[in-house]
Amino acid sequence: MTGNREAVTRRVEARNGESSAFVMSRGVVLLFAVACGAAVANVYFSQPLLVTIGHDLAMSPALVGSVVTLTHVGYGLGLFFLVPLGDMADRRRLIVAQLLLLVAALAVVASAPTAAILLAGIAATGLLAVVTQTLVAFAASLAPPAERGRVVGLVTSGVVIGILLARTASGLMADLAGWRSVYLASAALTALLALVLHRVLPHHGDTPPTTLRYGKLLRSTITLFARERLLRLRALFALLTFAAFSTLWSSVALPLSEAPYSLSHSAIGALGLIGAVGALAATVAGRLNDRGLSRQTTGTALALLAVSWLPLAFTRSSLWALVIGVILLDLAVQAVHVTNQTLICALHPEAGSRLIGGYMVFYSIGSATGAIASTSLYAVAGWGAVCALGAAFSCLGLALWALTRHTTPDTDTPTLTEGARV
Repeated sequence: MTGNREAVTRRVEARNGESSAFVMSRGVVLLFAVACGAAVANVYFSQPLLVTIGHDLAMSPALVGSVVTLTHVGYGLGLFFLVPLGDMADRRRLIVAQLLLLVAALAVVASAPTAAILLAGIAATGLLAVVTQTLVAFAASLAPPAERGRVVGLVTSGVVIGILLARTASGLMADLAGWRSVYLASAALTALLALVLHRVLPHHGDTPPTTLRYGKLLRSTITLFARERLLRLRALFALLTFAAFSTLWSSVALPLSEAPYSLSHSAIGALGLIGAVGALAATVAGRLNDRGLSRQTTGTALALLAVSWLPLAFTRSSLWALVIGVILLDLAVQAVHVTNQTLICALHPEAGSRLIGGYMVFYSIGSATGAIASTSLYAVAGWGAVCALGAAFSCLGLALWALTRHTTPDTDTPTLTEGARV
């Protein structure tokens, strides 16, 4: 297996002659993307299964609703408490350990005889699914600066596909073999990925692990936010763009399940296949970032995000308008997301896990805000009000970019160098 590892990753001298970096083949980047997509999908599997799970375990509607809540609470805690460990531990061992623990959590969910055990397993699943962000940070650290955007873009495309196809896959599997089969299949896939990653991945990237103790490591995440204006700005972009993203995807099933469409759950879930086109934006945005076009990419994507709500507003009268809006929105959100991650990873390569973990906390806040606000607003004011909310989040992001585009340091060089500020 040593030969395999050498076949997919090789060590080369950096152009400055001072350090060396792993240059990953497309096969290794694809492996990162698949692992990220498989891990993050566990956060979203339960959403189409809530009614079935509730009937099977005799759970009240309120208790069933807590399944999604606990998953996201666990994920949020993991972002702050687990992801930073990637800066102080052997990353390969950390990733494999988290994946194996995730296998155990998924097995608990799949075999849960009571609601209490199910909820405990769901919370643990959300907590451990943050291995996705450890993988993203590791991929960024392994990539040479000139190719960091491309690598982050390709890996993020796996995350996008995992998020959007999770609901579709879980609904189809549940129809075929019951809801427990979803988690059993995920546990088997996760175990396989743990084995492959253990064999293929190197121990560290180009930067050595920090010597900080765990408590200081967590505090340093807050310090990074206080010190780095770019990190704060990109975190705000994440909050607003994913609030818009969640506004659509958390509520779009409501008008589609009503007249005049009255679509089935499977048909609504298939909408995720259209949204997966957003994965294309992840790869394109990564390449644009490598060419020094981060500022322009961000502005264009945020403008596209605001425009996407125009066709989405006509969802009730045209499914084609919905399709166009979904494609535009997902392209825009993923372009901003890849740009954000590429830039913040370049700030301090030795703190990549802390930077990604802290940034993703804002992603989670935005997602939760959009979900709660959109579903509540739909109940009292309808789809038009939901679209107005999504457009408001989008326009706020565009306004923030317009106000800060000349005050945030940028670079016009085609590559990102150590310590570059874009």
